[in-house]
Amino acid sequence: MDASTDLDGAGADIREVVRERYAAAARAAAAGTGPGANCCGPAPVATDDASGTQVFGDVLYGAGDAAGAPEAAVAASLGCGVPTAVAALRDGDVVLDLGSGGGADVLISAGRVAPGGRAIGLDMTDEMLDLARANAAAAGATNVEWLKGHIEEIPLPDASVDVVISNCVINLSGDKDRVLREAARVLRPGGRFAVSDVIADPDMDAATRADMAQWTGCIAGALTREQFERSLRAAGLVDIEVVEGHRVHEHAASAIVRATKPA
Repeated sequence: MDASTDLDGAGADIREVVRERYAAAARAAAAGTGPGANCCGPAPVATDDASGTQVFGDVLYGAGDAAGAPEAAVAASLGCGVPTAVAALRDGDVVLDLGSGGGADVLISAGRVAPGGRAIGLDMTDEMLDLARANAAAAGATNVEWLKGHIEEIPLPDASVDVVISNCVINLSGDKDRVLREAARVLRPGGRFAVSDVIADPDMDAATRADMAQWTGCIAGALTREQFERSLRAAGLVDIEVVEGHRVHEHAASAIVRATKPA
């Protein structure tokens, strides 16, 4: 599977499917009925038909992981990991969250980089941005900013952030190479890339990859480890590390993906 898809064709269709699922999830969260139409499939998601183990969402945040984010923001999480736990955030950092959703990881980041830093959330869905702003107001966070846009076209200048994070969103893009190039562009020299994402097994079957419904299930669009590493190198990032976590599907696993921009 190539990491790129024409965003004027199939990629645009994927984007609209993802947008609608995100919007539905945000509306459900705002109504207090939970994440609803989870971008990673119906919640809770199980590793197999029998286990009933939830592998996406708020259950992944352990004690202390969510400090700074209201319970409602964490409950709206649709991710496959906790990128803020491995991003080595420090006071003064400017952090960008790609596909920030309900804002949990932005608000967690904001607390960790305060008082000198700030956290920016980028999302393409109005409903998610409204939910994130409400969660930020509830948290009393003042060092946060919300941007509407696409992760393939980040609306920020070159070399403007210290850390790029994301939680199970890059795999949903129809042009992952472009996303990673954009992430590298906005990072300052020496900046860090630390995301949670889904990586596909090399033997993922063609039927799974062809299933449009699973583009919003974080499965069909996932890169393999080798493809992710190759795309990161092509974007100009170094010190690449991909650490597999829990299984999320018969043919895929969560992973922490880290890299740096050369100083």
